[in-house]
Amino acid sequence: MAIDSGRTRDGFHRPAHLRREDRTPNARRDPGPDPGPVAAPDAGPAPVYGRPAGPARRPSPARNRQVAKRPRPVKAQVAAPVSPAPGLVPPAEVDPDLAAEVDAAVRGTTPFVRTVERRPVTIAAPDMAAGAGRTARHRARWAWEGRYLRTLFVLDFVIGLLAGAVAFEARFSGGLTLYNSRYVLLSLLLPAAFTASLAANRAYEKRYLFVGTDEYQRVLRAGLALTAATVFVAYTTETRIARVWLFVALPLVTFGCLLARFLLRQLLHRARKRRGACMRRVVVVGHELAVEAMARQLRRERYHGLKVVGACLPGPGEVADVPILGAFDEIAGAVRKARADTVLVLSCPELDGHALRRLAWHLERDDIDLIVASTLIDVAGSRTTIRPVDGLPMLHVEHPTLTGARRLVKALVDRAGAVLLLVLTSPLLAVLALAVRMDSTGPVLFRQVRVGKDGHEFVIYKFRTMHIDAEARLAELRHLNEVDGVLFKLRNDPRVTRVGRLLRKFSLDELPQLLNVIGGSMSLVGPRPPLPEEVAVYPDDARRRLAVRPGMTGLWQVSGRSDLSWDEAVRLDLQYVENWSLTLDLVIMLRTLSAVTRGAGAY
Repeated sequence: MAIDSGRTRDGFHRPAHLRREDRTPNARRDPGPDPGPVAAPDAGPAPVYGRPAGPARRPSPARNRQVAKRPRPVKAQVAAPVSPAPGLVPPAEVDPDLAAEVDAAVRGTTPFVRTVERRPVTIAAPDMAAGAGRTARHRARWAWEGRYLRTLFVLDFVIGLLAGAVAFEARFSGGLTLYNSRYVLLSLLLPAAFTASLAANRAYEKRYLFVGTDEYQRVLRAGLALTAATVFVAYTTETRIARVWLFVALPLVTFGCLLARFLLRQLLHRARKRRGACMRRVVVVGHELAVEAMARQLRRERYHGLKVVGACLPGPGEVADVPILGAFDEIAGAVRKARADTVLVLSCPELDGHALRRLAWHLERDDIDLIVASTLIDVAGSRTTIRPVDGLPMLHVEHPTLTGARRLVKALVDRAGAVLLLVLTSPLLAVLALAVRMDSTGPVLFRQVRVGKDGHEFVIYKFRTMHIDAEARLAELRHLNEVDGVLFKLRNDPRVTRVGRLLRKFSLDELPQLLNVIGGSMSLVGPRPPLPEEVAVYPDDARRRLAVRPGMTGLWQVSGRSDLSWDEAVRLDLQYVENWSLTLDLVIMLRTLSAVTRGAGAY
């Protein structure tokens, strides 16, 4: 008699009353009444595994062994694990529901699926409130940035059309003919080609817009690239292009685009300063003193478009006029609480590379911008490059350009520009000289010793704005000084004449310094020319200002002029020395026009 091992194919024990030897004949087809125990092999013709009865035959031992080793499999997906201990399980201990399921599976009517109770896995659903907050938080920024980009594109396209029309009129003033009809097509294609060149040079990317000089550099590159491409195509295809059209259209569209972008940016900066519009909400992360200094600087320079709405500190602390939203491990929650869209991380040892990477992952889910402030003071991005060294990103800092061919080009541009400005403003200079002479007694020009490049002294020229006895009266007014440092500034200085007050407000008293620029002792753009007594008390780092020629205008003038503190003026001058470029000079001269017309900070 074959002996069932009591195990399924999965290795689990089967209850004794459910084994094949205990089932009724034809159990797979007829679940009728139990006909009794199955006969032994020598008891005659008995059905084996549900076969109909036939002639009696004695099964071979080999077949019995095969049946014992390989019982008929039960179709099951998941077998209910029973104790693997040997022995029989009494029928009374079997769950009735389990027995019914197994019995149905044995009959072949249904597959056996054991329902196992499982602990539910909790998956954090997306924070719908946070998502809604993110959408509301970014909607305002996306709106004004989208309007700015659309306006920028329309301006570039319109300027391209105007430049093409002016170039066509300059070359073909006689009207439309068969010969110049193709230039009409070129003039119509110019705006499309120029905007495509701007896009190729990434002049429409937000990272280069709104502030900084990168936008203007990319516009210049786009103009040069379009000029080079036009000349190359004309040469390779042997197509003749009128030089007048070419040399009028391409420079005009380039500099027209520069001017339009500058004016549009000024409108943006004015909206930020006056109305607080178009601002990004920033959470500053760092230590107390660093956070306070950064918040103070961003409030003063609102044209950057960063509004501090909170801070995260490494521990308990307070920052003036800045709410504390939590610690370093609560930055993500602080951003949602303050409805911020930008996180500014200052230098602190607690936030190393791994912590910043995890923070970036958290902020990425909510589309929060991450800004990491470098520990390098006043180093522009043009002097820094990131190069991988053995898989690690290394920040390489190039030395500032203080000598060489670029400085020679700057000197030539300064002198040529000074001669041109002197010729253009000569009628105005004559009128101002007459006004100074008629307003008060004394010379028209005021001469004063200043310190220039490498510490060399020179005589600076300005229109006289004070009475002739101004130096003698200085001692009695010294205690009313309104600025720190060795400078003396008084908003309502009684020594200033009526015409002198007007000249100072619009910086017209500095026009005679064009003579200093032509003579080589000054530059159009540079640090403020200091007095010898200032230089005598300079700290070591402030002497860096003397590495270049002083300028008629500079960052100090376009950033507040006399409203700036001594330390802030020195910092701006050092920033210019370290990051000088021709593009920066152009931007400062354009900003000077705006600062002079406003007259802010001049007294």
